[in-house]
Amino acid sequence: MHLLNLGILAHVDAGKTSLTERLLHSAGVIDEIGSVDDGNTRTDTLALERRRGITIKSAVVSFPVDDVTVNLIDTPGHPDFIAEVERVLGVLDGAVLVVSAVEGVQPQTRILMRTLQRLRIPTLLFVNKIDRRGARYADLLPAISERLRAAVVPMGSVEGLGTREAGFLPGLGPDAPAVLAEHDDELLTAYVENTVSYDLLRAALVTQTRQVLVHPVYFGSAVTGAGADALITGIKELLPAAEGDPQGPLSGTVFKVERGPAGEKIAYARMFSGTLRTRDRITLRDTGDTRDTSDTGREGRVTAITDFDHGTDIACDSLPAGRIGKLRGLADIKIGDSIGLPRKAVEHFFAPPTLETVVIPGPDTDRRALHLALTQLAEQDPLIGLRHDEVRQETAVSLYGEVQKEVIQATLADEFGVHVTFRETTPLCVERPNGTGAAVEFNKKDANPFLATVGLRVAPGPVGSGVRFGLEVELGAMPYAFFKAVEDTVRETLGQGLHGWRVTDCVVTMTHSGYSPRQSHAHQGFDKSMSSTGADFRGLTPLVLVEALRRAGSQVYEPMHRFRVEVPADTLAALLPVLAALRAVPRTTGTHGSLCVLEGEVPAAQVHGMERQLPGLTRGEGEWESAFDHYAPVAHGIVPERARTDHNPLNRKEYLLNVTRRVA
Repeated sequence: MHLLNLGILAHVDAGKTSLTERLLHSAGVIDEIGSVDDGNTRTDTLALERRRGITIKSAVVSFPVDDVTVNLIDTPGHPDFIAEVERVLGVLDGAVLVVSAVEGVQPQTRILMRTLQRLRIPTLLFVNKIDRRGARYADLLPAISERLRAAVVPMGSVEGLGTREAGFLPGLGPDAPAVLAEHDDELLTAYVENTVSYDLLRAALVTQTRQVLVHPVYFGSAVTGAGADALITGIKELLPAAEGDPQGPLSGTVFKVERGPAGEKIAYARMFSGTLRTRDRITLRDTGDTRDTSDTGREGRVTAITDFDHGTDIACDSLPAGRIGKLRGLADIKIGDSIGLPRKAVEHFFAPPTLETVVIPGPDTDRRALHLALTQLAEQDPLIGLRHDEVRQETAVSLYGEVQKEVIQATLADEFGVHVTFRETTPLCVERPNGTGAAVEFNKKDANPFLATVGLRVAPGPVGSGVRFGLEVELGAMPYAFFKAVEDTVRETLGQGLHGWRVTDCVVTMTHSGYSPRQSHAHQGFDKSMSSTGADFRGLTPLVLVEALRRAGSQVYEPMHRFRVEVPADTLAALLPVLAALRAVPRTTGTHGSLCVLEGEVPAAQVHGMERQLPGLTRGEGEWESAFDHYAPVAHGIVPERARTDHNPLNRKEYLLNVTRRVA
């Protein structure tokens, strides 16, 4: 028996969770099919998911197909929860991308397909809702191929389209040999000579599907069950089995963390090599942090393992390569951790959040309880990026959109009993240095209250490079721990620049260093007041860095989305003034039949407003697609809210000086 870890992905409301229920029912795992509307599906277990009728967290459920065990991972379809999808992609062997036969290819469908192709994940397409009025078949296939930029192979035909009796008739269509022959010389020769056999065609289909050269397309209905059996056969025969040597070195990845009834952490992990056993002491490493190559990891002991089997999870003693399981006992485990032998650094397939909001505690809300609740939410979704502003005593969270904000609010109330509201959502800007600036403070000179010498130079770095730290002093000039304290403090301090935003794309170089060696009075022990400690460097570094940054100057950049909008040509005149008012800049204009297609860029802060107005401007026929593309300098006269607070250079330096005086 072999194993397959399968992801189900789709644009929201395409029927992804309903298809999961149908597959579980067809496989005999459940006796009755749950309904999203009734809130009783197997994978939407959160009360909030059942109440809103959308998937928020990924969920794993297992079912057998003859000699294949399928671990099915149901993922969110709403773009606000794309980070949850990203974490799942790294553990998949194959995927099913669900498309609605009524709505066709939607914005999130395109984003997901591009990512699946980029990651080389073999993918089947399932066109759902063929029983719905308005469902399409013949004209939808070329539209899928064109919009997804993918070679597709229809795996059958549809009868009774748009009716309750709609059905799927399996069988390769007449165009299949031509599509498959484009990637197979042997098949091409047989096609030209008209000697194509079914066995040759089937073998080419299996090979090319697994090589992500083609994507088989099934049609059906999750509600009626049409096409479900054919899809299950395709899952079994066309997608590759999980790989990994159970006898090899231990290596796995954590893709989800949740809390149990007693508050304990439960980690979902995929093993790629070796076998993990109960009571094993393992090493965990943060694969998202590639800058510290000396990281030896964190150790922990696995106290219990749960495996997925036949629609439920069962306790087991071991988790071999290829399998997905739940691990308990690892208090320090985080999403993205590698288990044992590190795999390659985590790659982000989707854009980071580009919006932010400040959390406002309710009148009777305990701030410590709120902090604990937000911290636990950040464990489950690190990209919400908690940021605490010490000056104003405020906590902000990063967002993908307004729905995510509503979900955070409801989750805090339902699961933690913490009631909050939010300020208006604002763009999550960044700062970049304008030029080069340097500053230095010498040990025991001027008003330096610390036993340390720190000199830093700040200069612009390449776009997308983040923060780079380097040395112009010899590494042996002082203990390594002091250099490490400076670097860590530099990265922490740059979380809030001169205008209050995170500073990025810069190079910080340490130009001067010095310390007071361990000293003591005669016949006495070590005297901290005479000797440098890490606290001296952690206290002095922010002062020097802020001064260097002030001399370099910094510019605020706001996140920009690239957009593509299709609208009826006769509505373009009404749309253009609205785009202009939202500071959107169309770059290209074209036509597609009776539709006008505009592509351009728009500030991330304006995307939600455009999405709200588009239906009214286009009689409900407009289609909007956008994604983060780059950061652009903030236009003159448009200053983000955080730039008008207490974060100007003088106030910030004064604040830091006050802190250091208290430390001294």
